Amino acid sequence: MLRRLLPLAALTLSPTLALAQGWIEIERPIIRPGIVPGNVVRVGSEVRVRIDGRVATVEVDEQFRNAGGFVAEGSYLYPMPGEAVFQNFSLWMGEQEVRGEIMNAEQARGIYEEIVRRLRDPALLTLAGHGLIRARVFPIQPGETRRVVLRYTQLLNRDGDALRLRYAMGRRGGDGAAPAPAPVRFRLTAPNADQWGAPYSPTHQLTTRRTGDELAITLDSAAAGDVELFLPVRRGLVGTTLLTHAPGGGGGEDGYFMLLISPAQTAGGDALPRDLTFVVDVSGSMSGAKIEQARAALHQALGTLRPADRFRLISFSSRVTHFREGFTPATREQLDAAREFVNGLVADGGTNIEGALEAALGQGTPEERLPLIVFVTDGVPSVGEQSPERLAGAASGRIGRARIFTFGVGQDVNTYLLDRLAQEGRGTAQYVPPGANVEQAVSSLLARIQFPALTNLRIADQPPVELVQTYPSRLPDVFFGEELVIFGRYRGTGAGDVVVTGQRSGRTERFVVRAEFPGTQAANGYIPRLWASRRIGELTRQIRLEGASEALVSEVRTLGLRYGVITEYTSYLVQEPGMVATRDSFRRPMPMAAAPTAQSGASAFGAARASSSLMGAGSLAEADIAAERRMGEMAMGRRAEVRRVAGRVFVKRGDVWTDAAHQDSLRVVEVAPFSEAYFQLVRALPELAPYLGLGTGGDVVIAGRRTSIRITAAGVGTWRAGHLDAVVRGFRGA
Repeated sequence: MLRRLLPLAALTLSPTLALAQGWIEIERPIIRPGIVPGNVVRVGSEVRVRIDGRVATVEVDEQFRNAGGFVAEGSYLYPMPGEAVFQNFSLWMGEQEVRGEIMNAEQARGIYEEIVRRLRDPALLTLAGHGLIRARVFPIQPGETRRVVLRYTQLLNRDGDALRLRYAMGRRGGDGAAPAPAPVRFRLTAPNADQWGAPYSPTHQLTTRRTGDELAITLDSAAAGDVELFLPVRRGLVGTTLLTHAPGGGGGEDGYFMLLISPAQTAGGDALPRDLTFVVDVSGSMSGAKIEQARAALHQALGTLRPADRFRLISFSSRVTHFREGFTPATREQLDAAREFVNGLVADGGTNIEGALEAALGQGTPEERLPLIVFVTDGVPSVGEQSPERLAGAASGRIGRARIFTFGVGQDVNTYLLDRLAQEGRGTAQYVPPGANVEQAVSSLLARIQFPALTNLRIADQPPVELVQTYPSRLPDVFFGEELVIFGRYRGTGAGDVVVTGQRSGRTERFVVRAEFPGTQAANGYIPRLWASRRIGELTRQIRLEGASEALVSEVRTLGLRYGVITEYTSYLVQEPGMVATRDSFRRPMPMAAAPTAQSGASAFGAARASSSLMGAGSLAEADIAAERRMGEMAMGRRAEVRRVAGRVFVKRGDVWTDAAHQDSLRVVEVAPFSEAYFQLVRALPELAPYLGLGTGGDVVIAGRRTSIRITAAGVGTWRAGHLDAVVRGFRGA
């Protein structure tokens, strides 16, 4: 029973459906006089996955409670994922075991669509193409709980040097009318932990632990939607995986690719030796909790040093103080002395960034060692040179091989200077908001850069197609135990080797991944949104560093509208009631980038933090968090109701939810909800499914490339010959 894997979903019997895993469909409620009917609700759900070679054994354990006042009878239904083989099903009624039956995808689709028509909720439409497990559920008494355990096996595909697992948590409820859904616990375990590289998910944030010989991966209990998970198989120094997505449709649009570079886990023996410089602001504004956290961060930093490393500690306020002149070997005695130095740091005086940069960049390092600088400050320069342009310009000529990672603590930092230092130093700029923990932010970076694997990475010339707009635009160093994810576009079609090279101890290492670049590829639909997040992050930083232009701002606006990323250049969408994108809206005066000296304060801090978050987004979860946070910042005082759904922004105008990317020049096709035309449309355009739930109780307008679709009661109920095909081509831009 092998089928292509599609999203899973589920429901509880409430007016607003909470969809995930399986569900119980009530067939015969037995209602007593005077008793109000209620719901059969999920009270627990746990997914356990065990990897054995290329086979995943999946066990889905769910509990349902009759929360109503009547006896409920029905069937347990579970959408069977593709590439899977049903093993068994457990539901016990006393001594009697209930067995399930398997229905094919066509039978399943009829059941799904009938439920959608009856309950008028579109979420189950994503199940078209699934098979279905169905088992009869005996009467559930009011207040009684039933436990269901389903088991199946799934052969994992191999993409490049990684095994790929797909699982769908489904859409979740808890948004007002429906009760909050029970959490879904997801845990994957794999033996032989040392054979796997760093697990990576482009869709969700993972928690990974290695205990003895076992690798364990968990998701947040609030996780929802389709889960994509890559388990790199350790094969030498670095594993590589390349995936593509191509809109196709005859419009000539470039395809998208994701390149995953995953060094093996290491205990440090293979890592390059480091020369680390820690530079910390101890000016008067760092007093209180900030200086305590800074001291804690430095203690953490000292704890990450290996015997092969060397280090420097530099503190600065009005003057600059060194722990030792030059680099110090990371011996026990020197580390103990360094901890005493850290304990003695006191916040006082001004902010001499010029002197701190001169000290940090004034020491060379041998070719066989990797120089890393961590620079933490909470203010603008007040002693010595105070022009951020001149400070950055002087520093850029002295950075050389050093990698610089900057931390701006609070809103009083100059974001231009910190961004410029990180850009010139091939590192990252991070911004710690007021009240957040400096120690945690710095410790996270230090853990990531502990074991350097390769430097000076690049994609070698002559891949099978032209690769353009790749992000990060300048590839950073790659570290053991951490994945490097590159997103980009490609032009043309073809197949062949993509070669990545990097430097290691003075020699060049080559890594090859075999890749196909098709003209049309519907899979991997998360890649465009992640690429857009990276590009918007880089473009907005470029605007701040180099100034705004009509072309740059227009591109940021267009990308923001199409992919649902709110920036200062699309903020009018959430500030003005009823605004959507029209031709006139693009003629508004452009907000210009502030001069370098003015790039401090809450507004500059928020913009810089948003750019930094988007540039580093490696999963849809991270990109969505960054976009939601920015939307909240930009929407202060708004009157329009705005929602982000699956990477798009919708604005409510009366009872109509309108896609912010909809323009008045687009043709609009109206379709009646839950009609024959509606179901045929969603089967032809399954990408519509995430947005249809917005229209419950009103209309929804979804923007396409040349045609937008409006779901409304006045729409067509049946298609005339050829009309549906034309709508599909117009929506996709064919």
